[in-house]
Amino acid sequence: MTSTSVSAHHKITRPNLVAVGTIVWLSSELMFFAALFAMYFTTRAVQGPKIWLESTGILNVHFAAINTTVLVLSSVTCQFGVFAAERYQARRTGSIFNFKSWGMREWFALTFLMGGFFIAGQIYEYASLVTEGLTLSSAAYGSVFYIATGFHGLHVTGGLIAFLIVLVRVSKARRFTQGQATTAIVVSYYWHFVDVVWIALFSAIYLIK
Repeated sequence: MTSTSVSAHHKITRPNLVAVGTIVWLSSELMFFAALFAMYFTTRAVQGPKIWLESTGILNVHFAAINTTVLVLSSVTCQFGVFAAERYQARRTGSIFNFKSWGMREWFALTFLMGGFFIAGQIYEYASLVTEGLTLSSAAYGSVFYIATGFHGLHVTGGLIAFLIVLVRVSKARRFTQGQATTAIVVSYYWHFVDVVWIALFSAIYLIK
């Protein structure tokens, strides 16, 4: 590896204003979700364990666990995309079935599909719960459930839009630049954040009944 490539590698991995600003913004988002958790557990305490257990009984935990697994694995594929961005590899260098040759574009596209699967699964779950009689206004549990998971779903959707923007820019660019690599890394920060938040939400809503 030449001194030039080493220098370029250090430039994209060293904290910069964009990355630091993203971390600060995510810290404020963390406070927002902390408020949602506080709302959830406060409502649970007011309703009582018996009513809460009856309300959570209609949740499809197995389906939610599969959906959660897909979202968690999308963080892995996203990180592989980051590794490719750090070595300035935008596209695959071999067969599409040879994952070792994949670049940032392929890994981010797979991450986008997995995130889309999660959102589709969440919409399906909402439709199923509505048929069971659980709506936003049917009960206190319905309100906190849809508010907490709905806001998270909006954040996941925002992440999907960010992936699309990155993919479009890379496909139109003649060469992969340091700025594009930095953008990919910053988007990964956000995606890992929404994944970690969902793990906490899944545990609180589906497991701790």
